[in-house]
Amino acid sequence: MGSLDSAVALVTGASRGIGKGCALALGAAGATVYVTGRTQESGSSALGGSLAATVDAVASLGGQGIAVACDHVNDDEVSAVFARIERERGHLDLLVNNAFAVPERIDPQTPFWETPISDWDVMMDVGTRSAYVATHHAAQVMVAAESGLIVNVSSAGAVRFFHHIAYGIGKAALDRLTKDAARPLAAHGVAVVSVWPYLVRTERVMRMPGVDPAITESPEFTGRGIVALASDPEVMRWTGRAMTTHSLADAYGFTDVDGRLPPDQPWHPPLA
Repeated sequence: MGSLDSAVALVTGASRGIGKGCALALGAAGATVYVTGRTQESGSSALGGSLAATVDAVASLGGQGIAVACDHVNDDEVSAVFARIERERGHLDLLVNNAFAVPERIDPQTPFWETPISDWDVMMDVGTRSAYVATHHAAQVMVAAESGLIVNVSSAGAVRFFHHIAYGIGKAALDRLTKDAARPLAAHGVAVVSVWPYLVRTERVMRMPGVDPAITESPEFTGRGIVALASDPEVMRWTGRAMTTHSLADAYGFTDVDGRLPPDQPWHPPLA
């Protein structure tokens, strides 16, 4: 029996990376996990991964994954995902807003004024706006049930420069969404938490030169933190806050998949 047996979760952007890691951890804990993304079958993305591969991996751990193709720029497709979950399950216990788009050409060394203005739209539309849209839908279901958890996968980019100024602005806004959405939802038993992974062994990161695996964490480490939050009957104590994956591990006593505790990041969330 898992700690999340009978729970229904939705993880956005779960074809690969952190989203896939979250789906694996949730499935292993017993949740039924709906996973969304644009890459349906393996071989159709240069980064690898697919919804089908994620669902197969969840099944290999004894869980149930359900793939739903969705472009999170398209509000109608997002609305259809939530309608399907309500139709098939009747409730939604957990939303993980992980979907995020990063332009392939992005280079932290290039000044923002030398980059296309469209880079802003890419990172704001699938990342900040998509999290708001999904949270809007999830809140309606969870308020009716008087319970639920929404997790926004954010980063230290909210307080220091990473990649591009639009990236940091988007993450800061995501943490503000966490803080401000938590206030009205608290009265209905719905918690909202931002989680900051550190350097994660995603497909994109592991292609970067000079990455030291010793200071990385697995995608499942974020998922284990979210499982801990979703299993906690007192999760409301964290609502409105941003927490690093390491701080979640300290609070709940879990480790990464290799049994170790990855190093904590030197930047700590600003939300009290």
